[in-house]
Amino acid sequence: MTKKIQIVSFDIPYPPKYGGVIDIYYKIEALKKQGIKIYLHTFLYDNNIQQQKLESLCDKVFYYNRSKNFKFFFSLIPFIILSRKNRKLYENINSIDAPILFEGLHTCYFLKKDNFKVKTFVRTHNIEHKYYYGLAKSEKNIIRKCFFFLESKKLKIFERNLSKVNGIFTISPFEQNYFSKHYKKSHYIPAFHESLKIQNNRKQGDFILYHGDLRISDNIKAALFLINVYKNTPYKLVISSNAKVKRISDEIKKYDNIFLQEIPTKDDLDILFDKAHINTLISFQKTGIKLKLLNTLYKGKHIIANSEMIEDTGLEDLCNLANSKNEILKKTAELFNEKFSNVEVQKRSKKLESFNPIKSAEKIIDVIFT
Repeated sequence: MTKKIQIVSFDIPYPPKYGGVIDIYYKIEALKKQGIKIYLHTFLYDNNIQQQKLESLCDKVFYYNRSKNFKFFFSLIPFIILSRKNRKLYENINSIDAPILFEGLHTCYFLKKDNFKVKTFVRTHNIEHKYYYGLAKSEKNIIRKCFFFLESKKLKIFERNLSKVNGIFTISPFEQNYFSKHYKKSHYIPAFHESLKIQNNRKQGDFILYHGDLRISDNIKAALFLINVYKNTPYKLVISSNAKVKRISDEIKKYDNIFLQEIPTKDDLDILFDKAHINTLISFQKTGIKLKLLNTLYKGKHIIANSEMIEDTGLEDLCNLANSKNEILKKTAELFNEKFSNVEVQKRSKKLESFNPIKSAEKIIDVIFT
C-alpha cells in the first residue's frame, strides 16, 4: 500500500531560496523519490504565488492566506503561529487519512486542540524562543526589538504543545540535545539540501565573500562586523544579498576595498562562490544549522567561521574557527595564498555523507510508519 504524508509548510517551499524552505523543498523531493504520496499545505504571503513545480512533486497542494491582523500582536499566542491559524487548513488536514508533519512551530496552532485522528510530527527548524531572543539582541529598531523579545516569551510557553505529538525531527545535534531533554521521541534528521558533489575550482580566488539575507538583523550585524574587520586592509571583501539595506550600503561606500553585490538568483551566488577564495560565515546566535554553511561546504573554497555558526553542527573540523577581529585577520592571512586542495575535497565528501537527503528521508519514513 502506498504511504502518504501531509506536510504543513510555513512558507511556499519553491523556489528554495532561504534556509527553512530549502530544508522543506529538498525533503519533499527526497520523500517523492522514495515513493511517498505527499499532500502539501502551505501559506501565501509577501507576494508569493502558487508554484507549478510543487504540483509535480505532490499529489495535491493546498494554499492558504496568512493573516497579519494587527490585533494578533496583543495575543498570548505567538504572532508567527496565530497568523497561520486557518480554519480551512484544519478541515483539510482532518479530511485526509495520512500522518501530519508540521514544519516549524509556526504551523502548530492546531496542536492546541489535541484531537487529530492521525499521527502528528513536527520538524523543528530552531529552538524558536532562543532564536527570537537572539534576534531581539541583534535588532537596533526599538519596536522590532520589543516584538522579538515578546515573541520569544510567547514561543517558550507555546512550545509545551510539542509534548502532544508522536515525534519531533530536529535539524542539528544542538537542537537534538535540547528537545530530547525536554520532550520524548526526538530524532535528529540532518538538514535537507540540494544533492551536490563538492566543487573544487582550482583557480585562485581573489576576494573574501560574505553572503546572507540582509533583511535579518543577525545578518546585518554580521555584515557590519566584517566591514569593521576588513576595512583599511589589503583584502577585498564582497558582501552579497538578495536584499539591499541602506545601513549596509552607506557603510560600504566609505571603503574602497569593500563591495556590495546583489544576488537575485542562485546562479549569481554560485558565480561568487566560484570566484571567492575565502568564505566568512559569521552569526551572533547559536540556533539550528545554517543552510548557507552546508551550501558553502559544497560550493566554496576555504571557510572562516565563528563558534555560533559551527559549534555543535558536527561540521566544526571542516572550517577554520575565528571569533575576534584579530583571529579572523590572522586566518585570512594564512589562507589567502593557500590553494584549496583535493585533500580538503575528500575530507568534506566523507563528512557530508551523513547529510545525504535520501538517507534522511528513509529515516523519517521509518519513524512515521513504524
